Formats: sequence, C-alpha cells, structure tokens
Amino acid sequence: MDDRLVTALTAIDGWGTEHAAAAVVGPDRLVASHGDAERSFRWASVTKPVTALAVLLAVENGLLDLDEPAGPSESTVRHLLAHTSGLPFEGTAAIGRPGSRRIYSNHGFDLLGDLVSERIGRPFGDILGESVLGPLGMGGTTLIGRPSEGLAGPLADLVRLAGEFLRPTLLAPRTALALRTIAFPGLAGVVPGVGRFDPCDWGLGAEIRGDKRPHWTGRHNRPSTFGHFGGAGTFLWVDPDLDHALVCLTDRDFGPWALEVWPTISDAVIEVIAAGDAR
Repeated sequence: MDDRLVTALTAIDGWGTEHAAAAVVGPDRLVASHGDAERSFRWASVTKPVTALAVLLAVENGLLDLDEPAGPSESTVRHLLAHTSGLPFEGTAAIGRPGSRRIYSNHGFDLLGDLVSERIGRPFGDILGESVLGPLGMGGTTLIGRPSEGLAGPLADLVRLAGEFLRPTLLAPRTALALRTIAFPGLAGVVPGVGRFDPCDWGLGAEIRGDKRPHWTGRHNRPSTFGHFGGAGTFLWVDPDLDHALVCLTDRDFGPWALEVWPTISDAVIEVIAAGDAR
C-alpha cells in the first residue's frame, strides 16, 4: 500500500464516528486503506448506483427500455434514473413535469427496483445479488429494504464496486459511459443536504460533479467525477481523469460535519496522487 495515501486516510479517525473505514482505489487494484475493511456498514443512498447497474443490465438484456413509460405520466425509465421524473424526495405524487428540473427522488429508484422485479419475476434483492453483487465478488453485501437505500456491506465490497466503475466489466462500454454522462443537460436542481445548483448535473444513477461549488467532493476533483453519498455518512467518488476512486463508510449520519471533512480528505488524496504515481 502507498504509505502517503494511508496517512491521508487516517483523517477519518478524527471525524467523531464510532467506526469508519476508507480506501483509495486505482485501476485494477486497491492502493490504500484504513479502518476495518470487513465491518458491515449501512450504505444508504450509495445503494443507488448499484441499483442503476442492475437496471442498465436489464436494459441491455432487452427486459426494459430506457425510454419506456415508468413512474408519473410522461416519465420514463431514463427520467427515473436521472432524477427528472417529477417525483419528490419522498412520496408518490409528482411535483413537477418530467424533464423540467432535477428533483432527487428515493421513490423513483424504488419504482425502478419494482419494475425490474416485475419483469424478471423475482425479488429485486435476489436479482441484485445475481446480476451485480455476485459477479463483482461483493459477497458481504446484501439488500435490506428499499432499492434506493437498502444495501449494507463492508469496505472491501465498496472497493470492488469502485473498481468496477473504473474498469467496467458488467456493462457494455456505451452503457457504462451513459451512467456517468449528463442526462437531460442544463437542468437546475438540489443535491439534498448540499445545495441548489444550476445546472445540477446527473447521469443515469450517479451524480456528476460538474462545476458544483461548494460540493461534497474535493475542490480538486475534476468535473467528470461521478459517484454518490449516503445519509449514513458514506460516499463513493470516481474521478475518470485521475483514474482513481475514493470510498468511505461511517456510522455517523450525514450532516454539516461531512461537508467540512469529506472535501478535505478528498483533496489530500488527490494531492498525493497528483504529486506522483501512487506506489
């Protein structure tokens, strides 16, 4: 492991959490980690990119179409993945016209899980295990509850997920690119707990950093950075230009503390990587 990056990761010890674990992932390898890599944590909304993988696999297999109706009137699978269906953060009644603004919705991802389950005729948790978690070797992670926020698992499995986003193996290259490419460009919206942005860039299941400031990633993260954070104090970002990812799990609920320390650790990691190839 790279000692410089391990030292940067020890910052998590001062976050006021009972337990925390973090890792830097490079192409095809774990570069550095700190904390218990096998302890199970609640992932909260870091679940959404995993659910998106299962949905996009169903699309590739001809079971769904990105532009078929799903959710509110005039909404599609693509709208639900990109948080532009008009559904609110929680609740089933639309509060906006599909495609008009970015409204982050948990229920939208629950609907996607239900749709995949209906088409395949099996519980979504089983589908997720067989199509995503199993093939990626994420044997310690399970879905407990909603497709929008129900995963729980260890850092070791989140490292494997980050590696998949760096070097996709499950999705065809075009589909993998769509996950991290802006869908419905130019829409304004709110990143819950962070702020309102115009535009508020999002792909098909992952937030795209773009020019958002301030942000939960680092000041030095490239605009192409994509990922997700969760209300359980968890996050995953992948910087394709840097060709590295940073993942973190804690048992302290997201709050203002996270917006203070997450960008700092992100910048510290990026500075080490930018200073020279991580060993």
